[in-house]
Amino acid sequence: MFDSITGSIVNAVNKIRHKDDVASLSRAISELKKSLLKADVHHKTTKDLVTAIELETKKNGIGQDSFLKALRDELTKILTTDGKQGFVFSSTPPTTILMTGLQGSGKTTTTGKLANYLKLRKKKVLVAAADLQRLAAVEQLKQIAAQIEVDIYFDDNETDPIKIALAAQEKAKKELYDVLLIDTAGRLAIDEELMLQLENVKKAVNPDEIFYVADSLTGHDATKTATTFKEKIGIDGVILSKYDGDTKGGVAISISHQVGVPLRFIGIGEKMPDLEVFIPDRIVSRLMGAGDIEGLAEKTAAVIDEKKAKEVTKKIKKGEFNFNDFLDQLSMMSKLGSMKSIIGMIPGLSQMAGPIKDMDFENSDEIKRIKALIGSMTPKEREEPDLMNPSRKKRIAKGSGLSEVQINKILKQFKNASKMAKKLSSKGGMKGLQNMLSQMQGGGMPNLPKR
Repeated sequence: MFDSITGSIVNAVNKIRHKDDVASLSRAISELKKSLLKADVHHKTTKDLVTAIELETKKNGIGQDSFLKALRDELTKILTTDGKQGFVFSSTPPTTILMTGLQGSGKTTTTGKLANYLKLRKKKVLVAAADLQRLAAVEQLKQIAAQIEVDIYFDDNETDPIKIALAAQEKAKKELYDVLLIDTAGRLAIDEELMLQLENVKKAVNPDEIFYVADSLTGHDATKTATTFKEKIGIDGVILSKYDGDTKGGVAISISHQVGVPLRFIGIGEKMPDLEVFIPDRIVSRLMGAGDIEGLAEKTAAVIDEKKAKEVTKKIKKGEFNFNDFLDQLSMMSKLGSMKSIIGMIPGLSQMAGPIKDMDFENSDEIKRIKALIGSMTPKEREEPDLMNPSRKKRIAKGSGLSEVQINKILKQFKNASKMAKKLSSKGGMKGLQNMLSQMQGGGMPNLPKR
């Protein structure tokens, strides 16, 4: 996610040795400044950052260690703005959030992602379809709510977003929801009509917080529009959408510093789980190539059923892992989001090139074939893969649309991967399962580096 900026930081650090002189520091600062500007970090943020790093390094003695410490400390300061980080619940539920932003920023999708994020953390969430400006917005939110299995309030006969927001809030209070997310109207550009409507909705529901969804792909324009919303409506946080498509990535560093409100979340993919909480010190760790183990632990804890994981590990050790188990674990891994975001959290793998970053366990061609094969099996065959004989394979081939050669290949892969997982499970626990899933795709998951 931060590959470009991380590479720039590494290049700057390499310009200075463990003990060096002013000239080397000057070269490192110059390289850092040039790289940050190229990455689309705001020029004022860049200036403040490199000036502070240079002064701090000189103060503590010029060298690579002091430069790295200054870099880490000053990046953390730049990313830290007065206000809340992540999601903060009010003392009296429901926590009401107004989701605001321009049309095309990904506001409605981000509302769904935030609802999914909260649902995975065992919160009862209600989303309200109060964006009546864009014709497809209500229908889009209905589809998203059905996909992530959260409740939605809408009224196809109502044309006043204030009445919809108030009715949704009343429902949330009566039915004891933890969180109410209200998707509000957007425009192609900021205008008085939009601001007046948002102001009226704000006065009516008195939200706990207002989130502004900024499109990362618009670069510095995202900062400008967020600033305008802050001045006219008042916002408590920014959610940066479409960050996976931003090849420069600098807006994530400068937006909080320039707007004066915290960056709360970042959208890093197209799937509903692809939303990451923005915690400055964790982001700095990733920017410097050190990963984010704490964030990864939280992400996996939210989707992994610990009891089920232990049961699967036992089955792997006994060599009893079957196709039903495979589907269950595949579903679990899909809830983690894109492989690219997970890799970025693992120390030593954040800048890794190659196909692993683009792995999609759920939608690869190989996984689709396996799903087709399993879908054509009887319940008993799924539980007992060893039952497969020529007549059964022939029947499954017809039902799945696969050739018998493909069927034999998949079954052989599954058998070999299960054996490998059994051998690895005693040493690596769930790592054995991860390796098995990778083998099923015909790929190779590298061993994680030791800390």
